[in-house]
Amino acid sequence: MIELKNILYKVTLNAVVGSTNIAINELHFDSRKIAAKDVFVAIIGFKYNGHDYIDTAIQQGAIAIICEKIPDNIIDNVAYVEVDNSHKALAIMASNYYEVPSGNLKLIGITGTNGKTTVATLLYQLFKKAGFKVGLISTVKIFVDDKEYVATLTTPDSLLVNKYLTEMNTESVEFCFMEVSSHGIHQNRTEGLQFSGGVFTNLTHDHLDYHHSFAQYRDVKKSFFDKLPKSAFALINIDDKNGLIMMQNTASRKYTYALKSYADYRAQILENQLNGLLLKINDNEVWSKLIGNFNAYNLLAIYGTADLLGLEKDEILRLMSELDSVTGRFQYLISNEITAIIDYAHTPDALKNVLETINSIRTKNEELITVVGCGGDRDKTKRPKMANIASVLSTKVIFTSDNPRTESPEAIIAEMEVGVEPQNYKKTISIVDRKQAIKTACQLAQPSDIILIAGKGHETYQERNGKRTDFNDYKIVEEFLKQLQK
Repeated sequence: MIELKNILYKVTLNAVVGSTNIAINELHFDSRKIAAKDVFVAIIGFKYNGHDYIDTAIQQGAIAIICEKIPDNIIDNVAYVEVDNSHKALAIMASNYYEVPSGNLKLIGITGTNGKTTVATLLYQLFKKAGFKVGLISTVKIFVDDKEYVATLTTPDSLLVNKYLTEMNTESVEFCFMEVSSHGIHQNRTEGLQFSGGVFTNLTHDHLDYHHSFAQYRDVKKSFFDKLPKSAFALINIDDKNGLIMMQNTASRKYTYALKSYADYRAQILENQLNGLLLKINDNEVWSKLIGNFNAYNLLAIYGTADLLGLEKDEILRLMSELDSVTGRFQYLISNEITAIIDYAHTPDALKNVLETINSIRTKNEELITVVGCGGDRDKTKRPKMANIASVLSTKVIFTSDNPRTESPEAIIAEMEVGVEPQNYKKTISIVDRKQAIKTACQLAQPSDIILIAGKGHETYQERNGKRTDFNDYKIVEEFLKQLQK
């Protein structure tokens, strides 16, 4: 057991009622998990306020309460600690509880709107191929070296992050690559973690339902770099106009990468084909199975990170040529001479990048049929923008459901349709049922045509009204294309 006062190290305390010189068992922010001698951290969330469950937690055995307001009803033999921000306190306490596991390995945080998953996952692949024990915390998968866990959030809660990092310590993991989302930063889930480096991919329109303005979204991302220590590095995409902002106040060592600007790590695209990219990185050529300009940036971020972490340059290039694409990120299959591409693109910029990449590769003699939807209970302002991009850059577009969640899928599609310009009306149709939309795209396609199914990527479910049903874009399009061969 550990004493409460020890896990409160570096937490700013406003008030304390009772003694912190008490042995505690576990730390929780979910009152349902509380047992005897546990600590309950009352978190204020979107749907629930943990302060409403303080009494329940005490009834179940909590002997310490961490809260933003000490309740009027004080229970004897229970310690109450008032803090400014329970999220931040939880993150610092979680790190202390698990004995600061992030300090025992090199933890690299990857943040930005697009590319986080690809960069983190491919760095995990590369360092594994180089013979290291490696960890990965991403949207798609969580790995403790070879052991896989189900991922539920881009950045897991701070207790879970430190639990995974502790297991990585036990398994002698040397490097961990972690996606760092704007939500995770804003909710202080990364407080108390000791990062050895941070990577900035880009910043485009996303999550404005949560952050309310682009400036707020940008500043949240920036705060991650502001907190990096002098011993860490910051690797920044300087082609992005927000790159300089990310570097403004960081104490870390600053490095840049770019395709268009002068930078520490610079790449030139020599060949861009449907089967891969030929890049020239700092005067060295490398062939990659990945496709498109956006992946040139991802590969450059991977090269720079690996170099800054001490791998030999020739070894990095050799290993980069062996890397496979990430599930649901420009993942493609060819059946009946029809190419189907599945991509997670769910922001205007990501969709534009994918469509422009396809158009730069195709001969223009074939059709480009795009199936796309927008998620419910998320930023509504991007819906018409995505529809406009799809209708401008495709020869045919099918608007459909993504994850409607609690919204009407018909209403979401109607909001998308507003963005279509009159000259593109004839290109578009709307089919609410996503499976039927994919089937229709397959039926419309002729040999040599390309189908893009955008928005869900790696997801294997569709969410509606709180229920998730099995749904896998890749398997569904594969099935329909096979049927065409019969």
